[in-house]
Amino acid sequence: MTTHPSAVREDGHRTARDDGHRTGQDEHIGALVAQLSSDVSRLVRDEFQLAKAELKDKGKEAGIGLGLFGGAGTVAVYGVGALVAAAILGLAAAVPAWLSALLIALVLFAIAGVAALLGKRHVSHATPPVPQQAVEGVHEDLEALKGHEPEGRAVR
Repeated sequence: MTTHPSAVREDGHRTARDDGHRTGQDEHIGALVAQLSSDVSRLVRDEFQLAKAELKDKGKEAGIGLGLFGGAGTVAVYGVGALVAAAILGLAAAVPAWLSALLIALVLFAIAGVAALLGKRHVSHATPPVPQQAVEGVHEDLEALKGHEPEGRAVR
């Protein structure tokens, strides 16, 4: 049986690395690697769950805003119809009936304006459609794994 010189200590005994037995330190490192793998897997799963929840909330907000924009467009169409009716009545008879049609058109446009402003506010809350909290969390996790402190935060 031959041995490598590096596997034999100066006193002639073989080292544990070459005799096929694992040391306690090797088992401890193996357990740490397994724990790290498990923790990273759990961390990635949690970050995906956070991203999914954040995108769901932003999608709901965008849907409300787009619905309000659609409502504003519908009311604006009624306003145009009322303006057309006012113009017809004003030219056809030159009586005060056109004034009432004009007032209704102004009220409808005011309603459309309010709905458009509300829709814009809801859509602006939903943009950008990037899960910002999840992205920030991933960056913090990567910095923690590298051993750096993220800006403005201490490593937990």
